[in-house]
Amino acid sequence: MKNIPGIEAILRDPAGAVIGLDFDGTLSPIVPDPAQAVIHPEAPEVLADLGAHVLAVVVVTGRPAATALELGPGLADVEGLVVLGHYGFERWEDGRVSAPPPPPGVPRAEAELQLLLGTLDLPGVVIEDKGRAVAVHTRRSPDPEGALAVLREPLAKLAAKHDLVIEPGRMVLELRPPGMDKGHALSLFLAEKAARSVMFVGDDLGDLAAFDAVRASGLPGVTVCSGSAEVTALAERADIVVDGPQGVVALLRELGSAFSRS
Repeated sequence: MKNIPGIEAILRDPAGAVIGLDFDGTLSPIVPDPAQAVIHPEAPEVLADLGAHVLAVVVVTGRPAATALELGPGLADVEGLVVLGHYGFERWEDGRVSAPPPPPGVPRAEAELQLLLGTLDLPGVVIEDKGRAVAVHTRRSPDPEGALAVLREPLAKLAAKHDLVIEPGRMVLELRPPGMDKGHALSLFLAEKAARSVMFVGDDLGDLAAFDAVRASGLPGVTVCSGSAEVTALAERADIVVDGPQGVVALLRELGSAFSRS
C-alpha cells in the first residue's frame, strides 16, 4: 500500500476518510445462486475495526439494502455503517431503510420478461426480483456467454419500453430505473460527509462509475479492484488489484492495523 497518494492521505487523516465497497464479488464471492452469496466471514469484524477509525464505511450495491444485510450477518452491528442499496436509491442507516416509491416500470418489465424467456430456449437462465430492479442471470446456463448474447437486444428493447436502463454485470443483465448509479451515489455521500479522502473497492462493470467518482471528487483517493478472470476493465483502472474477496479482506485488515499502529 505504500507510495500511493490516496492511501497515504487516508493513513495521515483517517477521521476524514470514507471507505466505500461493493458487495457481490467484493465482500462476498460470486456464486451460481445469488441468494447464496454470503459475505466473507471475516469481513464484518474487519469493517468494524475500520469504522472505529474512519469517517464512514459505506456499502454501495445494486442489491436491496435489506438483502445485503441478510447476506452479510454482522454488518448491521458495524458502528456507523451505511448501506446504499439499489445503486443509491435506497439507504439503510441505524436500522432503518429510506427510499422513494418503487418505479412502476420494473414490475411491468418483469411480467413481460417472464413471457419473453418463455419464447427463448435458454435453460438455466433465471430471473431475480430485486424490488426496484429485475436481473436476468445466465451463470447456471450451459452456455452463459451465449445466453447473454441472445438476451442483450431483446432486454434492451424491453428496458427502453418501460423507461429503464440495462446494467451489465458478471453473467447478468439488470433492468433498473435511470438517474442513479454507484458513482452518483458515492459522490452525494462524499459531499454529505464532507470527506477529505476516499477509497472505493469493487469488482464489476457497475463499479466503474464509482471509480470515476473517486477521480472526479478532487479528493485524495484510491481505487481497488477485487480481481477476477471474468472482468478486466476494473483492474486496468485500479490503483490496487487484489485477489477477490479474500484479498479485499486482507487489504482492509492491513489498513486497520496501520491505523492502530499510528
